[in-house]
Amino acid sequence: MFVKLHLDTSYFPIRSSTKTSVTPNIDVSFYLPEKVEPISKHREQISLQGPNGAGANKFGRVQRESFDKGNGGVSELGSNKQRFKKDPNGEKSKNVKDRPRISNKRVIGVKCEGVNRYGFVELKHTKCSTKWRSYGGCIPSILQALDTIRDLDEALRPWAERLSNKERSIILKEQSNWERALEIFKWFKQKGCHELNVIHYNIMLRTLGKVRKWKYVESLWDEMNVEGILPINSTYGTLIDAYSKGGEKDEAVCWLERMNERGMEPDEVTMGIVVQMYKKAGEFRKAEEYFKRWSSGESLRLKGGSVAGNTRVESEGRVCLSSYTYNTLIDTYGKAGQLKEASETFALMLSEGIFPTTVTFNTMIHICGNCGQLEEVASLMKKMEELQCPTDTRTYNILISLHAKHDDINMATCYFKKMKEDRLEPDIVSYRTLLYAYSIRHMVVEAEDLIQDMDERGLEIDEYTQSALTRMYIESGMLEKSWLWFRRFHLAGNMSAECYSANIDAYGKRGHILKAERAFVCCQEGKKLTVLEFNVMIKAYGIGKSYDKACQLLDSMESHGVVPDKCSYSSIIQMLASADLPHMAKPYLRKMKEAGLINDCIPYCAVISSFVKLGQLEMAEGLYKEMIGNDVQPDVIVYGVLINAFGDSGSVTKAISYVDAMKSAGLPGNTVIYNSLIKLYTKIGYLREAQETYKMLQLSNVSPDVYSSNCMIDLYSEHCMVKQAERIFKGMKRKGNANEFTYAMMLCMYKRLGRFAEAAQIAREMREVGLLTDLLSYNNVLGLYAMDGRFKEAVETFKEMVKAAICPDDNTFKSLALVLVKSGISKQAVDKLETAVKKDPHSGLQAWISALSYVVNICDDNDDI
Repeated sequence: MFVKLHLDTSYFPIRSSTKTSVTPNIDVSFYLPEKVEPISKHREQISLQGPNGAGANKFGRVQRESFDKGNGGVSELGSNKQRFKKDPNGEKSKNVKDRPRISNKRVIGVKCEGVNRYGFVELKHTKCSTKWRSYGGCIPSILQALDTIRDLDEALRPWAERLSNKERSIILKEQSNWERALEIFKWFKQKGCHELNVIHYNIMLRTLGKVRKWKYVESLWDEMNVEGILPINSTYGTLIDAYSKGGEKDEAVCWLERMNERGMEPDEVTMGIVVQMYKKAGEFRKAEEYFKRWSSGESLRLKGGSVAGNTRVESEGRVCLSSYTYNTLIDTYGKAGQLKEASETFALMLSEGIFPTTVTFNTMIHICGNCGQLEEVASLMKKMEELQCPTDTRTYNILISLHAKHDDINMATCYFKKMKEDRLEPDIVSYRTLLYAYSIRHMVVEAEDLIQDMDERGLEIDEYTQSALTRMYIESGMLEKSWLWFRRFHLAGNMSAECYSANIDAYGKRGHILKAERAFVCCQEGKKLTVLEFNVMIKAYGIGKSYDKACQLLDSMESHGVVPDKCSYSSIIQMLASADLPHMAKPYLRKMKEAGLINDCIPYCAVISSFVKLGQLEMAEGLYKEMIGNDVQPDVIVYGVLINAFGDSGSVTKAISYVDAMKSAGLPGNTVIYNSLIKLYTKIGYLREAQETYKMLQLSNVSPDVYSSNCMIDLYSEHCMVKQAERIFKGMKRKGNANEFTYAMMLCMYKRLGRFAEAAQIAREMREVGLLTDLLSYNNVLGLYAMDGRFKEAVETFKEMVKAAICPDDNTFKSLALVLVKSGISKQAVDKLETAVKKDPHSGLQAWISALSYVVNICDDNDDI
């Protein structure tokens, strides 16, 4: 299924180092920059296309778009070519002429630490100002002032009249608090000298959308219309992205429709956002269809043959995409389970000369691994090496997880070691993935080595892994070690209620009730008891059959300030009902009802079934009436239980009354109820009703079971409906469902009708398929042979029966007596044989066999004469 890739690796430039670490994410999501980052000429910055649009170079690197100040846009940051020199502390500093001179003026937001040897002020920057300093110019001071001075007029006074569009954009982008950003935005509007363009509105739309302040978003949109500020491609992209990530997918689609209504064609960035939107919603087909429509080129062409956005279109009309877009598409296909399409997209990317990134390979490895294509995973790893595309920690984490998932724990371990050999530091995910894999395989030694390594590195073991390791020790028979492991985390005091409950459950499931109780007490000591711990402890008592303790624990919950929930009551009711203790369960059923926690008939059904199992039908019926009185409607299962119970007890009238009640309630039947009804109708001889029910059973998704089919054969046999019985019998044989009882009924029907040849054929088939094993079947066959004069077969069958240690009964001897009498043996002699077998079964049976053998031999001699 995977597209075989034959790469000429010389086509791609080889990267200089295989140790470079990047930070990909297998769940590719479209990136809208949080802030405008400076671009230093001393380092190459690979970035994804932002919402303002950008062109892609041949290796998928997206260049930032520059807006000159005259257009009110954001110019390329860091493009000013200032000379840098190192200060005594090893920091890069600007040219001397640009540095602030010592003056008596206060430097806002920056602490003055003294004068350095150049005669300039030494500043001690906060963490944020260190980050902001990279912008250069007055931006760090502005941001620091805004961060420390609440009043905007005071904070921005030194720069109020000379802020550029670029600087205003940076100021808005760098605000971590949406309210502060909105306050600054409004301040800019109030000052007539500050022009606000579409870029500034885009920034605010994104900031407000990120915190789901939809009223403010709509207000800004209305304001743009009033001010005549036309939205651009990235405006719609920002809105679609914000609403999609905010869980408002329908609203995001509406913004896409508005964009289309304006005749504005999505660029590659906006297209990527839309694909991500559909992918996030699980609508993978829509994502694929949207991309195909967009990439066809038709929707891109504007008047005059130009193309919207910065996406390059080749002369044939094919769109040349960036590596990021390819990664998005590959990931979308992967999440949709479309391995073939993902592979084809990967192959197309390579054929277009787009250099696959680490993200690309990680995505493909993840997809192939999830589809069980481990050979392709190995092939992809080889291609990464050929192209010198660097692996990262995420790559190895995927490999560890995939091989552990496919039960190749040795390979998972090898990749963990190889990660370290490649000088990549395993992260917490690496350790936890492998540690969990060890724990569920009870690899105690390996798990403990890994734990030691984590302890030395100061890596925290999460609660999920902690409880998994508790289970590992328990299931490995190392009970005391499991307790020491639990105590380590308990004494640290950081365990949550969920973690305590997981550990209690681990002990309870394996029947270690005392240890479960001790863990429960530890949780109580830590004052972290919640309903969850009580519920798992009640469950543990149920597994240990300590029903009294379970009841006592539930009764004590409120004294601990914990209110029982639906699970608490359901657990104890099911537990007691299953243990044939419906009388103990009934009071909890009433308490559950009083607490308003019953919204279906399941708890009632459990107790009713328990009463039925004990034969206490009056109690079962009384609880049914109580349920109706409490406005809890019974379902078809409750009716099925009662119909079966009263039908089996011979109370046909009661059973039929529940059938009528079920029909009156408009409840549709299911296979269980249909089978119950057929059983009932067979017992009372209702042929027509049984036929109708059997037909409904045949039309259902589940075929009729053997019992119901046998019931129908029995009914048809009684009514001499041979063809109908034969039709069911043949169908059962074809499916391999016919059992000994099925054959016996067919044999009896033919025998009753005097069709001995067909009956004898059934008897032969029973012996051939090994279904002649039961006393009833032997008696049916013996009766047939005696009636049809097949004395030799009758004697052989009787000998076979004795050899199989099946004890004959009166019906057996009745058939054998008929054989002897028909062969000329007197009635008195037969009576003596019957008396002899009652006095001494062993010698009596031998006497029967001798007499029968004598008769058969005489018959054979007469045949020879």
